[in-house]
Amino acid sequence: MCAICIEDCDILCEVGKSAIRGREILYPSPEYFGESTAASNKDYTIDWSDFQIMTTVFGAEGIEADEDKAIFPNADITTKFGGVPLNIPAIVAGLGSTAVAKRNWDGLAIGGAISGTIITIGENVCGMDAKSKFENGKVTYSEDLKYRIDTYRELWDGKHGEIVVQTNVEDERFGVDEYAISKLGVNVIERKWGQGAKAIGGEVMIDDLDKAIMLKKRGYIVLPDPEDKNIQKKFKNGVFKRFERHSRVGMPNREGFVENIERLREKGAKKVFMKTGAYRPAVVASTLRYASDANIDAITFDGAGGGTGMSPIPMMQECSTPTVWLQAQVLRCLRILKDHGRHIPDVAIAGGFTDETQVFKSIAMGNFGDEPYVKTVAMARAPITAVMKAKHFAEKAKKGELQRTFVDNYGNEPEQFFICMDTLKRRYGEDYGKIPYGAIGFYTYLVDKMGTGLKQLMAGARKFKLDEINRKDLASLTERAAEISGIPTIEELEKDVMEGILLD
Repeated sequence: MCAICIEDCDILCEVGKSAIRGREILYPSPEYFGESTAASNKDYTIDWSDFQIMTTVFGAEGIEADEDKAIFPNADITTKFGGVPLNIPAIVAGLGSTAVAKRNWDGLAIGGAISGTIITIGENVCGMDAKSKFENGKVTYSEDLKYRIDTYRELWDGKHGEIVVQTNVEDERFGVDEYAISKLGVNVIERKWGQGAKAIGGEVMIDDLDKAIMLKKRGYIVLPDPEDKNIQKKFKNGVFKRFERHSRVGMPNREGFVENIERLREKGAKKVFMKTGAYRPAVVASTLRYASDANIDAITFDGAGGGTGMSPIPMMQECSTPTVWLQAQVLRCLRILKDHGRHIPDVAIAGGFTDETQVFKSIAMGNFGDEPYVKTVAMARAPITAVMKAKHFAEKAKKGELQRTFVDNYGNEPEQFFICMDTLKRRYGEDYGKIPYGAIGFYTYLVDKMGTGLKQLMAGARKFKLDEINRKDLASLTERAAEISGIPTIEELEKDVMEGILLD
């Protein structure tokens, strides 16, 4: 609040707007739902900027120590996650029934396919699809889910990356996993236990009364009650413009979870992944114990906090464990499991990743000298933004509405300002016309910018394979960061060997 509040101020502050709109203010800019993403703006005191990458001038690992060979374009940034080969260590986390994912799906799916990475279709897609067909409460057809899978596979090379279908409590009740496996040929199912932006179930906004009623009849929690005549009247009179659709939270236990995963494999799932949020440390340990017992192939831990626009602001900012702390907890648990000979799933870390320096640091932190526990990072908001902005500028160019400074710097035609367009034209030939501008933006951001940047960082550390970078390639900038991560500060790093080097 302002230090002094006066009655005749016309500014709608949080308290003032809450007095008028109530629960709507729990969510970030609901009027832009489907056209925006949102993140916490809280200072968590520690983030990836609290670590510095340590470079060297001697030797090379992962490549011959030859001046003509040890150059950054030769750095190998490929990896595997849950046995799935990736061209770049960045996957796209679950993008489900929220409108911003649906509106940008072509760019995301095709962009992911041509980049050689994993795209996960998030929760509630079948349940939200008005054209879905059900028999005895089980889905038998979903136009939306089929479209999303087909869109990814059209230009997918069949080797690098994969399309994954995520299922939550509602999806399991609808039999989405069985439908996806048996009817759509999906190879990988991901069980969802939450996300870093919120600890409750999936939420979206519905601006159509008939759809709100349909969703309630399908079993979703819809607020306020769309079948209430008084509520219908208020909606039609414009008192409120959107209903909220909520998913239920799961109630997992170890035995039930292991049996659930066994049944999933019996249904034909070739790989089973898991997605979880940033819960308290004991839950992190329990989750990894369950995943180990069930022989989960890969698991994504999502740190606080950001999402696709429908996470409650108080929960997004004040709940869940921030990413660096979360990764430190996960690594501690994984080492304990390994020391006792338990199954170790591949791990992805999510939560605010936007550039290659963060990717390097996360993977390096997860390698204690043998191989990295963290195989890749998972992203959502940044790839969505890349797709949205690519579409935006292409549409502005079509209308002749680009700003003069943009035109002066980059040109007024997509052929001029999309720097990777020629590369994709040469690669795909006649199929190039199937690649929308959003997908070009996705590829340019993820592969050309982040991929190239990561190769440069690896070359600076003289590590030319991804599994060569490790904790010795990092230094903490603060004692607090060192305490959390176990990575020494710059003043402590290698100080015990400096005298020997000088005097030996």
